Amino acid sequence: MKAAVLYGKEDVRLEEVPERPLAPGEVRIRIGAALTCGTDLKVFKRGYHAKMLVPPTVFGHELAGTVVEVQSSKFKVQGLPWSVGDRVVVANSAPCEGCDACERDQHGLCDDLLFLNGAYAESIVVPARLVEKNLLRLQPGTTFRDAALTEPLACVVQGIEETQLAAGQRVLVIGAGPIGLMFVALARHLGCEVAVAGRGEARLSAARRLGASEVFDVGPEGDSVKAVTARRPRPDFDAVIEAVGKPEAWEAAVKLVRKGGTVNFFGGCPAGTSVSLDTGLIHYSNLTLRASFHHTPRTIRRALAFIESGVIRATDFVDGECALSELPALFARMTVGNRVVKTLVDVTR
Repeated sequence: MKAAVLYGKEDVRLEEVPERPLAPGEVRIRIGAALTCGTDLKVFKRGYHAKMLVPPTVFGHELAGTVVEVQSSKFKVQGLPWSVGDRVVVANSAPCEGCDACERDQHGLCDDLLFLNGAYAESIVVPARLVEKNLLRLQPGTTFRDAALTEPLACVVQGIEETQLAAGQRVLVIGAGPIGLMFVALARHLGCEVAVAGRGEARLSAARRLGASEVFDVGPEGDSVKAVTARRPRPDFDAVIEAVGKPEAWEAAVKLVRKGGTVNFFGGCPAGTSVSLDTGLIHYSNLTLRASFHHTPRTIRRALAFIESGVIRATDFVDGECALSELPALFARMTVGNRVVKTLVDVTR
C-alpha cells in the first residue's frame, strides 16, 4: 500500500509499505478521510514524538474509514461483532485500564497508553486494545470527513469539562487554530460568550462564523495582552483557554483572566521551555490554573455525538485538500507558515 513514512526531522517520504497480517482481535480499515493536525506538524519539524512514535514509521492520526478485514472478531460494539463494510472512526490511543491513573478514571494519563499512527496511508491496522476501547461505528449519514475530527474534538471536550465551562460565562480563547476554533464552537454551544485572540484573517473570520462575539488580532508579534487590553483595559473573562502552546501565551493567559477566574493551559509548549508567573497575581486574585491533556474513551464518544448531531462540521474546519503524493510538499509549506485550518489528505491519489 502507499503510505507516508517519517524518517526524521522534516523528512517524510511516500513509499510502498507491505500490509502486515492481522493478529487476533485486530481490524484493517481502508482510510476514507485523513486530516492534518498541529501535532503531526510538530512531529514533522522535530522528527519524532517521545510518546507517540519512533521513526522510521508511518504517521498521522486523524482518520475515519471502512473495515475491510477482521481477525477473530471477539470485540463487539452495541452487541454486534465488527464486520467487513462497517463505517468507523478510531481514536489514536487506548488506555490499559489497569494502572493507577486508569483506576482514578484519568484514562488520558494512563501509564501504558497504546498509540496508533498511520493515517497518511491507504489503510491502517487497528490493534485489539483500540478495537475494544476506541473503535466506533458511524451513523449512516455521517461523512468520513466529519468523523475524522473526532480525536482532536475529544481533546477539546476534555478541556471544556475540566475548565467547567457553563452557560453565561465570558470566555477568552487564545489561539485561532483548529483547536482554538473548536473551543469557540463548543463554548458557544454551551451558551458562553466567547472572545478570541489570534491572527490570520481567515482564521479570525472562522472564529466569527463559529460564534465569537469579539475578536482580537494579536498581529505579527503575537502579543495577546496588548491586543486585548487595548480595548479591554480591565479584562473580565471568567475563563481563559490557552490554545497556542507557547510560553508567552501561557503567561498572557494569567494576565487576562478576572479575579477568581480559571486558566486552562491547553496548548503543549516545546520540551524544555518554562514560564514566569506572577505569584502575587495568582495568589491574591485566587486564580485556578490547570492543564488538560489528551482524551478518554468517554470524551471520544461525546465528541462523535457532537459531530453526528451537527454541532461540529468539517465545513467549518477543513479548508484545504491535497493528494497523499503531495503530503511531503504540504508539510514543507506548513513549516514556513500554516495558513489553512485543516487539510484533507486524499489517500487514493
